[in-house]
Amino acid sequence: MCGIFAVYNHPDVSGFKSQALKLSKRIRHRGPDWSGNITKKNTIMCHERLSIVGVSTGAQPITNEDESLILAVNGEIYNHISVRDSFKDYDFKTASDCEVIIPLFEKYGLDAPNHLDGMFGFVLHDVKNDRVIAARDPIGVITLYMGRSKKQPKTVYFASELKCLTDDCDEITAFPPGHIYDSNTDQITRYFKPSWWDEEKIPTTPVDYKKLRASLELSVRKRLMAEVPFGVLLSGGLDSSLIASIAAREAAKASENVSSDELAGVDENGNLHASSWGKVHSYAIGLKDAPDLLAARKVAKFIGTIHHEFTFTLEEGLDALSDVIYHLETYDVTTIRASTPMYLLSRKIKAQGVKMVLSGEGSDEIFGGYLYFGSAPSAPEFHTECIKRVKNLHLSDCLRANKSTMAWGLEARVPFLDKSFLDLALNIDPAEKVIKPSEGRIEKYILRKAFDTSDEPDAKPYLPEEILWRQKEQFSDGVGYGWIDILKDTAAEVISDEQFATPKPEWGADIPTTKEAYWYRLKFDELFPQKCAADTVMRWIPKADWGCHEDPSGRYAKLHEKKVDEIN
Repeated sequence: MCGIFAVYNHPDVSGFKSQALKLSKRIRHRGPDWSGNITKKNTIMCHERLSIVGVSTGAQPITNEDESLILAVNGEIYNHISVRDSFKDYDFKTASDCEVIIPLFEKYGLDAPNHLDGMFGFVLHDVKNDRVIAARDPIGVITLYMGRSKKQPKTVYFASELKCLTDDCDEITAFPPGHIYDSNTDQITRYFKPSWWDEEKIPTTPVDYKKLRASLELSVRKRLMAEVPFGVLLSGGLDSSLIASIAAREAAKASENVSSDELAGVDENGNLHASSWGKVHSYAIGLKDAPDLLAARKVAKFIGTIHHEFTFTLEEGLDALSDVIYHLETYDVTTIRASTPMYLLSRKIKAQGVKMVLSGEGSDEIFGGYLYFGSAPSAPEFHTECIKRVKNLHLSDCLRANKSTMAWGLEARVPFLDKSFLDLALNIDPAEKVIKPSEGRIEKYILRKAFDTSDEPDAKPYLPEEILWRQKEQFSDGVGYGWIDILKDTAAEVISDEQFATPKPEWGADIPTTKEAYWYRLKFDELFPQKCAADTVMRWIPKADWGCHEDPSGRYAKLHEKKVDEIN
């Protein structure tokens, strides 16, 4: 991943260049390896690079042969080899996976994103026609923002993070996932139109456990594409544990299937073998003796990863809050709670020289894994809520995973949000997913069952049984229950009753309902005082009309149980 900043149709682009470079520098944490920029006509494209694939030749912006097309990308394109193979006559300049976007645009125009399998946010300048297009991946794993200024209504700004736009723009929006912008029409249109998109259309396809397992394994395999050291985030919960287990298996297979010479280098496609770095490294964080640490330790031993366990103190977490809000660009309670330990862990991981990690985001939205889903009145309503949550991932979990890690130049890849896996999992009859404890069907039952090998003779288990069937712990809970408690207690001390009773008039209807939320909003406003900045934020809360507790912590769900003793 990287950071991009682009401005189209600026009235004084040469005079603006020095300011553009300063604004781009604000996201250099996303791309500490190199910086590049190209100015053509009234458009400037800036890029901050984190080199993962095509390390020695993939500097950006990338151009075609006559430099009539200029591309700045933040992302990873997993099918770039097959796309390159389909353009035998195209003169590729780099080994970068992202360069394939240029010939795809030349051939397919605005339909180009539909031919990409990956996570991305990109801006492409067609110099001859003075045209800019911008697009974001289907689910919004990669962050992307778009801004405008009333002073210069014909100028359009794009950036990987909000902080690049607040100086010049008075209108900023989170660029919608699965959409593409075309300056010719000045319109944003949706290109991603999967069969599951209509949340009122209830699927009836029975679950196929073998297909579900194979699809997730393929998704992980794709995401091992790298030429740099990588690892896996391992909280000890079901989702991260499954991803880590599959990654460890894939690395072992790669080690068996390559020669000793290949183990030290790249294959014929320029990709480093997963086995080149030996065993997979796993990473966990929490307060001392946190539930997640105990579970992660057990998983790592079982699947054979080289495990790294870190602890943080309550004071360290509190001290990081302002930095977390600055990087996350949100005041959402759930996001901030969960992002703080992830932010601290990412710094530790990057210090070891690792540039990429696999993470388990998305599973809870796909399978209804949050404990409040146990209050769903019916299977159709369960499904509708799943689809809504998947559609909003770019404003919550994807935002957290992307910005918490990229604050330190660490890339997070999310196998659960693979397009093919989504097509399979979101078209399963929701009656198969609903939570029925009385029948032994706990949250994410079908995912657990897909990786349960107890009835397969001679099959190697993916996970210990007590982990495979461990109850959901939301990350902000699993790192240690004291974390949320100290946040609430500190907010109660910082925000007086009088202050809480008099919210700022400019907040309008978006009034914090707890002192913790009020505290975060004040911190956000101090960092981003522009009203347009707050317009990009969505607050994550469970469904009140299902009788769910207002606090998003899983501890407040009716189904929650503490099962730490079963892990020891």
